[in-house]
Amino acid sequence: MTGWAVRSRWSGAVLVLTVLAGSLSGCTAASKRDGSGDGRPPEAAVPAYGRTDVNPQPPSRLREGGTLTLPLYRWPAQFNVHHVDGASDEMSAISGMLEPRLFARDAKGVPHPDPDYLRSAAVTATTPRTVVTYRLHPEARWSDGTPLGWRDFAAQWQALGRGDDRYRIADPSGYEDIASVRPGADDHEVRVTFRQPIADWQRLFTPLYPAAAFGTPGRFNTGWQDGAPVTAGPFRIGRRDATARTLTLVPDPAWWGTRPRLDRVVFRVLDPTAAVQAFLNQEIDAVNAAAADVYERLRDARDTDIRTGSAWDQIQVVLNGAAGPLRDPEVRRAVLRAIDRQALADVAGEGLPVGVPLLGNHFFMTNQPGYADHSAGSGYDPEEAARILDRRGWRRDGEDGVRSRNGRPLRLRFVVSQSTNRLGLDLSQLIQQMLRQAGFDVRIEKVPADDYGPQYLNRGNFDLVISRYIGLSYPSDLHAFYRPTDGEQVYANYGRISSPRLDALLREAGRTLDAGRRTRLYSQADALIWQLAHDVLLYQRPQVLAVREGLANYGVPGLGDIDFGAVGWER
Repeated sequence: MTGWAVRSRWSGAVLVLTVLAGSLSGCTAASKRDGSGDGRPPEAAVPAYGRTDVNPQPPSRLREGGTLTLPLYRWPAQFNVHHVDGASDEMSAISGMLEPRLFARDAKGVPHPDPDYLRSAAVTATTPRTVVTYRLHPEARWSDGTPLGWRDFAAQWQALGRGDDRYRIADPSGYEDIASVRPGADDHEVRVTFRQPIADWQRLFTPLYPAAAFGTPGRFNTGWQDGAPVTAGPFRIGRRDATARTLTLVPDPAWWGTRPRLDRVVFRVLDPTAAVQAFLNQEIDAVNAAAADVYERLRDARDTDIRTGSAWDQIQVVLNGAAGPLRDPEVRRAVLRAIDRQALADVAGEGLPVGVPLLGNHFFMTNQPGYADHSAGSGYDPEEAARILDRRGWRRDGEDGVRSRNGRPLRLRFVVSQSTNRLGLDLSQLIQQMLRQAGFDVRIEKVPADDYGPQYLNRGNFDLVISRYIGLSYPSDLHAFYRPTDGEQVYANYGRISSPRLDALLREAGRTLDAGRRTRLYSQADALIWQLAHDVLLYQRPQVLAVREGLANYGVPGLGDIDFGAVGWER
């Protein structure tokens, strides 16, 4: 998707901000209520948990060299994915190619140490405190020649976990539980001690950044703007052309691991419509096809392979609880009751080869272990929405049907990026219509794509936005979306809605090692998120990708990560 807020976890873990890619021909919310005429095969179903579609091929079957060209939907301006302005889907993929990714997830989201960086990593003590010992690859070095070491871990902990508000961080979760970072038996060993147990410790320090370019607020906040000053990945930046809006990554000759198969990976900034046409013109090698008209155009296109699978990918409407009418939780509940979530999921799934299920859980996908629907009491009920607004004093007085209170109209700003595709605009307009029927005056406001995150989303300069959250297969990743905010330190809680009880549940869940009890705690937290009317959770986004034929080890990786070092073209 392109043009929507998107948060995800790095290609090995990171929060993200992006947009809806693909488009959708016009349709109405009512067009699928009886299941007829939807263009989707009746057998279309959600792919199985962990299903991948990447055309896996061994190196012996791949050509040496070649170029992979991929679309971007906004220009990368902040290469620090731990910074609130760099926590984007685009930078998630790019940082995984430039910086150390200590763990890679498999198709079911299970993390495994990356042998190019880690000889081993394990919990080596549990009493009196939990200790994780990392054994680093002895040849792993930063591009300035410095070996990876404990000081890099310590600098990242200092930036993310010490509560220093000078660092504009995206997510302190896990890092704030660290008590110390020290050298181990030699220069290649790091010992991280936690104040209490930690369930998802593998998500930390991925990606890892260098102390030399990370250890002060100035370096953290501005040192990674417009580039990566220090790298330690299989690729490095070859060229960054702000005029042509292209970023070219090339293999790093100092890389100690297996050399990437590709000669270069080129990222081009394109709007969604242009990206589809660029794919048809064979100017780029992959494009999102998770919308009806795009899928229809691409499924039989020349030299095209449609790849589908299952991923952690959810769509929701973020509600701003810090200003305007939505500060009142009852008004937020009226919004929940006024929006027909199933109709929106139907629109998103029309004409696709895979199912698009409604979501009732913020932490687990419908086909993922641990899923339970807690949306009861928050479903579509326009009469209840009207009763709530009546009780709160918002009355229909004028002929236009817009409610008002004390002379002030019930008005909401629905902010969308100018790069939002047709599907995003269709859904935004349908939501506008649904809320209008309840008496809200919703104004859709398009803003520049490059300003959407830093000037609007991160600053709470909206009443409604549509967000896409992807790749958050570690449940503790989501703590940042629901934790209490502090002034400009909003983490990923764009709507600034939380409660002490919710924060306590998520902290406890992140520190609980028993899987069954941890899932129950996340279930309690999810039920509370619905009660708070934190957002309007919509659906599990389908994974449908159009890829150039012959591209190997790239596509839909399930709940796992793409290894760009292994991506290449078949002989």
